[in-house]
Amino acid sequence: MASNAAVPFWRAAGMTYITYSNICANLVRNCLKEPHKSEVLSREKVHFAFSVWKEGKPLKPVTRLDSPQE
Repeated sequence: MASNAAVPFWRAAGMTYITYSNICANLVRNCLKEPHKSEVLSREKVHFAFSVWKEGKPLKPVTRLDSPQE
């Protein structure tokens, strides 16, 4: 059954809310002036570790530092 409810514009554009939110956050970050811009961009980095599991036990974890994709 079709609904007459309004569809959010990000959904109508074929995006997820997370994608829309990331685009908005990048726009805000790029509009900031120094020194706030460098401070915010330094917090944008993501730290994570992943492990390959073999026979139910993790092997040596690998730590990475990545920037989010734009």
